[in-house]
Amino acid sequence: MNRTLIEAAVALADTLQRENAALEALDLPRATALLPEKTAATARFVALQEAAASAAASPDVARAVAHRLQRAATENRRLLERAMLVQGRVIETVARAARSQAQAPRYGARGTLAADRRAAPLALSARA
Repeated sequence: MNRTLIEAAVALADTLQRENAALEALDLPRATALLPEKTAATARFVALQEAAASAAASPDVARAVAHRLQRAATENRRLLERAMLVQGRVIETVARAARSQAQAPRYGARGTLAADRRAAPLALSARA
């Protein structure tokens, strides 16, 4: 790994760690806001990785950066899956509440049950 590639890997790992912190706190807007930065850091890392495939760097530094990046990416995946699960549960809860609210009794301004506003069934006959 050359110095530029190591810097790109560190930048990507830093971005993943910030996103992981947001996901751990279930701060989905903050995590979502990091998407453009994460996408750019990933693209830069991949491009530099392909360009520097034959470049050499300190094996210890490269191994440490690669290990850090792997840990951050694995944790990021776990937290993204957790966030999607939590978000799905929130949506289910809201949907259930909306359904039960539609069938709940309505109260008027004086605290009494409001009249049912639906029209009563009506049958017509066309015989003369």
